[in-house]
Amino acid sequence: MFTLTATPALLMPRKFRTRERFSISAQNFPSFLPSEVENIKDPFARKLASRIERLPVSFSERCIMSSCVKPLVQSKTSPVVLLHGFDSSCLEWRYTFPLLEEAGMETWAVDILGWGFSDLERLPSCDVASKRDHLYQFWRSHIRRPIILVGPSLGAAVAIDFAANHPEAVEKLVLIDASVYAEGTGDLAKLPRALAYAGVYLLKSVPLRLYVNLLAFNEISLSTSIDWMNVGRLHCLYPWWEDATVNFMVSGGYNVNAQIDKVKKRTLIIWGEDDQIISNKLAVRLHSELPNAIIRQIPECGHIPHVEKPNSVAKLIVEFAREACYEDAQTIPL
Repeated sequence: MFTLTATPALLMPRKFRTRERFSISAQNFPSFLPSEVENIKDPFARKLASRIERLPVSFSERCIMSSCVKPLVQSKTSPVVLLHGFDSSCLEWRYTFPLLEEAGMETWAVDILGWGFSDLERLPSCDVASKRDHLYQFWRSHIRRPIILVGPSLGAAVAIDFAANHPEAVEKLVLIDASVYAEGTGDLAKLPRALAYAGVYLLKSVPLRLYVNLLAFNEISLSTSIDWMNVGRLHCLYPWWEDATVNFMVSGGYNVNAQIDKVKKRTLIIWGEDDQIISNKLAVRLHSELPNAIIRQIPECGHIPHVEKPNSVAKLIVEFAREACYEDAQTIPL
């Protein structure tokens, strides 16, 4: 497995030299975000939260105001569309998103149906087919060009499912610490609804979220863990979140095993060397099963590299996005 060596030119110091630049006052947040967004201290999360918009997406015979962060610029390379992991939001990309923009990439961060900050007061189905169709309608309405689709953790299953069903919409894939071998939600799909709601209530609890942070990240302080927990559970504070999550859980969830070898798109697999949630052996297996994939490992990094090592992830995505440009340049005679 290839191991990434960081390039100093792209490194973001731990203390974030640009912290001042990303500070923002509470009154700049969109009014549809939960008021608890004001408690978040992380300046990068606050900055990205201030840019979240809701765009109309025609879906399931209605219009859903769907949350995302839009790009500031349009580039000649394919747009980069960032998904997030299970029960998360576009705020996962708070550190990597600005680095991709600074590199000149046309970058979208899109919330998957049922999670994030979309308006789901009139709750649609949030099963796999609905998530896929919603993403497609979002793409058809607002992007309309082949994309580089980036999926971390369960978002990798979303990306594989989308690419297998809508290959015309995808140019390349980036899969980060991919959770693609689980057979859906398993026995959770058979739970009585009362027990399902009890489990979902536990899912947004502070102790569980803090524990997940301990598993997902290497050596972060308690104060950082608490702040990142507040970022990660912000979307859980909407009144429809429990219904949407139970709907997904009892629907059976993602099972993309049979789709993996059907995805012919050029794919970059990124893996945190110290991932305590998904075994590195599955990265090797995924690399062997995808017909057109390369793999890169990030040292001293856990399950969510785009939070823990944003410079490394941004560098890999930018190089991968521009891969064809480099190849074309090398074929031009001097």
